Amino acid sequence: MNQERAAQNSGRPRWPSAASRVVGVMGDPVAHSLSPTIHQAAFEAMGIDWVSVGFHVTPPRLADAMRGMRGLDVAGMSVTMPHKSAVVAEMDELSSVAAKLGAVNCITNQAGRLVGDNTDGEGFLRALAEGTGMDIAGARCVVIGAGGAARAVILALGDVGAAEVAVVNRSADRAASAARLAGQAGRLGEPEDLYDADLVVQATPAGMAGVAGVSALPGIPLDALGPGKTVVDIVVNPPETELVLRARATGARAIGGLGMLVHQAAIAIERWTGTSPPVDAMWKAVDARGALGGDLR
Repeated sequence: MNQERAAQNSGRPRWPSAASRVVGVMGDPVAHSLSPTIHQAAFEAMGIDWVSVGFHVTPPRLADAMRGMRGLDVAGMSVTMPHKSAVVAEMDELSSVAAKLGAVNCITNQAGRLVGDNTDGEGFLRALAEGTGMDIAGARCVVIGAGGAARAVILALGDVGAAEVAVVNRSADRAASAARLAGQAGRLGEPEDLYDADLVVQATPAGMAGVAGVSALPGIPLDALGPGKTVVDIVVNPPETELVLRARATGARAIGGLGMLVHQAAIAIERWTGTSPPVDAMWKAVDARGALGGDLR
């Protein structure tokens, strides 16, 4: 009782409670996810009675999970691997971006209607602006990779006016397909395009902790980098990959993938609550998790 009175007197909300709104992240696996930590830091800074948890959902149970989300009135859900494409069929509505990409990473429950969105591209652009201040309009860009995250970045770069988005990938067919998302700016790229690029985005698992047998510098000639270049490696763990460190050593501006993760979470909270969260508080949660040796994924 004394603790309850102290909380009331301090003006701090008490959660979780029977009135708490619930959101979460679902994936297979999901126990490693940093998303609940980031979400919770935002909710506490905002002073709202919301909680975020992880939901381990295997592919055969995906439809059940979506029915549960409606039935339990779970307010929102971040979606991670391997469900981003499969969950599209379970949505009542898709944003234009999610429809173009055929992938969903953020679900909002609107009175029982599940609305799927994809915030990868928008999160990337916000992280790029925060971390480097770069203006994409008129920029020559090279994206390495043609998977789900790469496709979202390619679409976003085309939408904000990049002059050129060259896509480099081991499969030329996949690269060409992904490049079309950038409209007239998109084209099939080659490693030589890095020499003239203003922005280089590494969007493959290369350099990720725990991934064996993959080059940390996938086809990236370091002599193509240097002052005036911007390099983004969307890998989250480690926070600073070999590519980021070596790019900085050439004089290039270089950032890792944590900013994209933080800003994706901020966008999701905007969708769910209708309010912009304090990104500084979310960054502090990420920094604290890393300092404690947490798995930053």
